[in-house]
Amino acid sequence: MIPDFIARWFTPAPDSGVADDLRRGKSPWADSVHLLWSFWIFITPLFDRGLNGYTRTWLLCTLGSYPVFLLLFAKIQLASRRTAHLYAWGMAVLCFSLLRWYPSGLSYFVYACVMLGHCDIRRFRNYAIQVLLLNAAYVALAWWIGFPQALLVIMPATVFVICTIVAVEHMNQEKNAALGLSHEEVRRLAATAERERIGRDLHDLLGHTLSLITLKLELSRKLFDRDVQAARREVEEAEKVARHALAEVRSAVTGIRAADLAAELAAARLLLESSRVHLDYGLPPSDLPCDIERGLSLVLREAATNIARHADASRAQVEWVRDHASVRMQIIDNGRGGIDNEGNGLCGMRERVRALGGTLAIESSRGEGTRLKVAVPVPILRLVDTSSMPSSMTINEVLTTTVSGQPAA
Repeated sequence: MIPDFIARWFTPAPDSGVADDLRRGKSPWADSVHLLWSFWIFITPLFDRGLNGYTRTWLLCTLGSYPVFLLLFAKIQLASRRTAHLYAWGMAVLCFSLLRWYPSGLSYFVYACVMLGHCDIRRFRNYAIQVLLLNAAYVALAWWIGFPQALLVIMPATVFVICTIVAVEHMNQEKNAALGLSHEEVRRLAATAERERIGRDLHDLLGHTLSLITLKLELSRKLFDRDVQAARREVEEAEKVARHALAEVRSAVTGIRAADLAAELAAARLLLESSRVHLDYGLPPSDLPCDIERGLSLVLREAATNIARHADASRAQVEWVRDHASVRMQIIDNGRGGIDNEGNGLCGMRERVRALGGTLAIESSRGEGTRLKVAVPVPILRLVDTSSMPSSMTINEVLTTTVSGQPAA
């Protein structure tokens, strides 16, 4: 059983690199692949005296220092970003303390400079200053020991190139993370704005209308005992107002559904732009039933996520075709294509489309991009003139009237 103090020592801090990887769905061991570069420790003696370079001194220094190096590497990943730089400096101290007898330890120095970029360095200038200080210390110590002048130049130059590459990649990762957060924030703000718009629209549509209907019904009740004809007229006018309000509500609901799908398209564009994929799309149909509109939105979201993660594309396009009995959505990208096996994302899209009674087809030739075709049937309903219906017909029978005008069984 592992002692508690060791378990606590290897528990990742909330703001550590490992914790960030876990939050992003990455393996906590993903950065351990960089340890492969430490193979230079074991082949450096070959450049000096061949196999004779593997002396007892080299063996003892390696056995004593390499486990310490691995421990420091792990702590840089597990420690808080505010203190992780201390372990990077520890790598440099490990290198400098052995430099006179152990040239292989120069790999520890390179790791120290590079790993500083994974710590909480708010500005590139601070990172550059720390790297310059480490290189100045190396040059001074190597000159004092009597290293060849070539090594006084080659090592700092190598470190400068590697650190520049790492710093640029780190800044790109931070930018992508910020764009991901912006994408979620835009989605949240769009949903909030849409709820507010729905509230305003319903208030504007129904507030005055319901007040007018109430007033006319109150007037008809008062006129009922004195003037039946006048009361009937008021009731008929209230009915007309109610029908007009119903038509406006239906129109507003259609606009709300179209806005939801349009918001999903806008969110997809933001997501793809963060992955350097340009998205073109047309306006979605505005007369789709709620369940179809919602299903297509989810399919579109999953398709955009797949393009951003796996397609390696530069352009994507969403096309719509709406006819009298169906709606077709086509999502095209110019990525690498060659989809052989359907993962969870494609299976989920296929299940959603199947639940809507539609079909999903995929064309994905290797090197020619991917074309996703979704076809969903749309129920055909028409407005029914209730004045021609029997007075005994219930509201459910009216609402379930089909194209032929006959009530559904």
